[in-house]
Amino acid sequence: MIVDAHGHVTAPAQMYEYQAKLIARRSPFTGPALADELIEGSLKKHLRLLDGVGTDVQFISPRPYTMAHSLFSDGVVRVWTEYVNDLIHRQVQMSSGRLRAVAGLPQFRTTSLEPAVEELRRCVGMGFVGCLLNPDPMEGEGPPPPGLGDEYWYPLYAALSELGVPALIHSASCSSPRESYSLHFVNEESIAVMSLLGSRVFDDFPDLTLVVAHGGGAIPYQAGRFRAGTLKAGKEDFLDRLRRLYYDTCLYSAEGLELLFKVIGPQNCLFGTETPGTGSAADPRTGRSLDDLKPVIDSLSVLTDDDRRQVYEGNARKLYPHAFDRPSPAEPGVAGGAPTREG
Repeated sequence: MIVDAHGHVTAPAQMYEYQAKLIARRSPFTGPALADELIEGSLKKHLRLLDGVGTDVQFISPRPYTMAHSLFSDGVVRVWTEYVNDLIHRQVQMSSGRLRAVAGLPQFRTTSLEPAVEELRRCVGMGFVGCLLNPDPMEGEGPPPPGLGDEYWYPLYAALSELGVPALIHSASCSSPRESYSLHFVNEESIAVMSLLGSRVFDDFPDLTLVVAHGGGAIPYQAGRFRAGTLKAGKEDFLDRLRRLYYDTCLYSAEGLELLFKVIGPQNCLFGTETPGTGSAADPRTGRSLDDLKPVIDSLSVLTDDDRRQVYEGNARKLYPHAFDRPSPAEPGVAGGAPTREG
């Protein structure tokens, strides 16, 4: 089975029309009911893309750059997040086992994490298997938020540990003129890794599971610099500390993926593509979309067949056990499933 642990919802235009009205009004109001046929239309397009690259199951969450954590009011952010999560829930129910739901959280730049914890509990109660965690709800504006090693985040870590679901560390949009949102992803995920590994978080929450999007930002590429610091100080080797976290494979080059597997190890990497998303662009050298990552990973000599099975399925099963409480259409004994490719 091929499990893509990093995907985002494909939604009808009416959902984003509601967002535009929320932004225009700057105050919360109830969103429109979306007809099943509208949701199914978007779903069919999405599943056709997954079929084209041989993905059997994908975890979907809100599109991060639309989450609007820094806009206007916490009330707007909350109703928008709940609306998107409810749509994801409906789409997962319609997907015949192909999709799993990952919640967005209504994080807001000037409020506590209480609304985020409440929404996490609501979504897990509906069957969601994890959540996104934005390390910068300021979205590049104003004073920086506390690093993920700070106790500000502890209420959310406690809830994640209690509920037994992971968080995918994934930044959202960015208002800074110095960064595009894609660069902001890399920068914030790098800061998140360093803050967590320099903290007591995993001592205080030994059952906490965190996955870092986009291959850990810049950290695997710069691991030697940080390793030198730990060796000079006589501390735990930085490479060992890196493996307290998990990382997805949303890196759109063979060179980047090979480095990730060499530095982190396949036992801490989950297959993720974001299909359809930023990497959905045709590579003129291969004719394939850049986010068609399975052929790239298959071509890497640094991995064994057992390594690939871990990356494609085994690690997702280990970290997201609730995602596999029921059979998927790709599993034996379930008719009408997607065509599977061997991992």
